[in-house]
Amino acid sequence: MLKVTIDNKTVEVAPGTSILDAAAKVGIQIPTLCYLNLHDLNIENKPAGCRICVVEVEGRRNLAPACATDCADGMKINTHSIRVLNTRKTVMELILSDHPFDCLVCAKSGKCDLQKMAQDLGIREIRYQGEQSHYREDTSPAIIRDVDKCIMCRRCEMMCNEVQTVGVLSGVNRGFEAVVAPAFEMNLDHSECTYCGQCVAVCPTAALTEVDHTYKVIEALADPTKVVVVQTAPAVRAALGEEFGLEPGTLVTGKMVAALRQLGFNYVFDTDFAADLTIMEEGTELLTRLNKYLAGDTNANLPILTSCCPGWVNFFEHHFPELKDIPSTARSPQQMFGPIAKNYFADKIGIKREDMIVVSIMPCLAKKYECSREEFKVNGDPDVNYSVSTRELANLIKLANIDFHNLDEDDFDQPLGESTGAGVIFGTTGGVIEAAVRTAYEVHTGKTLEKVDFEQLRGMEGVRSASVDFNGLELKIGIAHGLGNARKLLEEIKAGTSQYHAIEIMACPGGCIGGGGQPLHHGDSSILKARAQALYREDAGKAIRKSHENPFIKELYEKFLGKPNSHKAHELLHTHYFDKSNQITIE
Repeated sequence: MLKVTIDNKTVEVAPGTSILDAAAKVGIQIPTLCYLNLHDLNIENKPAGCRICVVEVEGRRNLAPACATDCADGMKINTHSIRVLNTRKTVMELILSDHPFDCLVCAKSGKCDLQKMAQDLGIREIRYQGEQSHYREDTSPAIIRDVDKCIMCRRCEMMCNEVQTVGVLSGVNRGFEAVVAPAFEMNLDHSECTYCGQCVAVCPTAALTEVDHTYKVIEALADPTKVVVVQTAPAVRAALGEEFGLEPGTLVTGKMVAALRQLGFNYVFDTDFAADLTIMEEGTELLTRLNKYLAGDTNANLPILTSCCPGWVNFFEHHFPELKDIPSTARSPQQMFGPIAKNYFADKIGIKREDMIVVSIMPCLAKKYECSREEFKVNGDPDVNYSVSTRELANLIKLANIDFHNLDEDDFDQPLGESTGAGVIFGTTGGVIEAAVRTAYEVHTGKTLEKVDFEQLRGMEGVRSASVDFNGLELKIGIAHGLGNARKLLEEIKAGTSQYHAIEIMACPGGCIGGGGQPLHHGDSSILKARAQALYREDAGKAIRKSHENPFIKELYEKFLGKPNSHKAHELLHTHYFDKSNQITIE
């Protein structure tokens, strides 16, 4: 261990510890802009890009970037000397000299790391005036790039390349012309971008933001000729409260429903219902392939891969198109809900499909892209019209002057609001496969599953393995969250070395609870864990915890779909995938 002294406080740290991490151990906060804490993902990040974190090291002539300077034994460090403070202020003024001053209308105003840093450093004027760089705006179906607001911190590049291994964003050009952009400065929607939104989640400014559907939803709510229904994803209820000052992991299901009703939605439904429906379709598909495998069929297409996450679907369509026949063909819960609402429920209430507007509240920015895909439209009418992020919903509630804290708890409408505990846990890594196992076990064995909590499938490790005893069959399961971890399992499948029968993949670290549209968590794993535990608590409190026991799911099959994987179910609830490996467009 090394002994270092920081602001007259002595601390012992292991070799290789940065000054920034050492200072945090003794409660000393050093300001940063470019740094991301990726320790929980086992990724070393020492960017030293912005120089806001500089400190004074005794015996060293120049100031040291705390994020990229390792401690040495006996080192004495001053984090807030006059020299340090003056340098940070100058660096910030230089950054701001090439930054737009449109804070009043900026999407990140009030939640901008750059804005907060300028306030913390007491910036009241910009002493350095000169030319400002200008770049075209790039709008994709899910993400907007406003590079005029980029400060070249390159956090997005770190997430895209090191964590997600998508490799879309990187620094291009040099000097004053330098920007972070896709290769050849192509548009995002012409690149291999998966729209996972992790770049948006870490951007300290509004250089990267989501495509905002808030006012389209307001217009729909104001249209008397439309019936507007809303569905809410499981992960939203575990994070929405954070936007109103509540502790991470606070469940706000009832208040969320009440707020949506006050906003004017005609029906408030739950995507968890569609999650239960997904288990019926995806679970049946798993058992069909498993039975072929047990019968000796070498073309059983195992391992089956979950298909609930559109970011992950984009990833394999671009990077692993040769595996596109392996994932389940079941649509995501969002896209299953749409056709059920617009075909089954619209008929029940006596309206035409095109007179219903379906809005989804999602933790994910890729959902915006997903609902715009052509295969999810009927004669140009989308199954899901608009997808709104958790952050957008919070802004909409505030805009409507709804007192969220004092709302009474309310219940979802029926029939598309009834769900089981299995549907709830879809929002966290391991939850989809656990929900599938609960149903698949009982269908496969004909036995009642007494213990429905599969603890071996839970956790936050990036790649996990587990085995479940299916009445003598050892079902081998793989789980990955974060696309970089998913890549590892897909490479095994390509190489023919995969040991698994089923694999769950979620694009975002932590799963949907860490989605690109959730309240910003800045890589704090304790927040993700609190959100996951909230979903497990809601699951444990449900009267029914297996998807196939949902009475309204049973009724849907009896009166409308027939049986899981029927012709009608395939028409409405399943999809197909594309080879996008050659669809990159350079303008």
